[in-house]
Amino acid sequence: MNTAIRKPIRAFCLISMASLWLVSTAAQAQTAMPMPAEVVVPKAGMPHGMTGSPDMKQSMKAGMDGMQQVQMSGDTDKDFAMMMKMHHEQALDMAEMELAHGKSAELKAMANKIISGQRKEIAQFDRWLAKQK
Repeated sequence: MNTAIRKPIRAFCLISMASLWLVSTAAQAQTAMPMPAEVVVPKAGMPHGMTGSPDMKQSMKAGMDGMQQVQMSGDTDKDFAMMMKMHHEQALDMAEMELAHGKSAELKAMANKIISGQRKEIAQFDRWLAKQK
């Protein structure tokens, strides 16, 4: 088969494979088990009544579910800022649970550093996003 024919066929195959991958990824995301409606994680601060490891996992799942439901803008910069802000807010929740229920002085010190650093970065994302409106 000559090269002039092979290239379009190869491109068609690659596009078809990519399309199938995207469709299957979207289908998997849609069939994922939803989180119970009562699981609500506030944007800042530890949810009332959270007690430690099991709640940390539940909080993390709720945060990930929330991130998956965000409508992307199509603007890579905006989407990065929105998603990273949510990611950092989730880190704050986990660090606050560590401070409240953890026993390791070393990990509590790390949690304090995380809280300090993530709050600063969240504020930077907020400032940048406010300029984009």
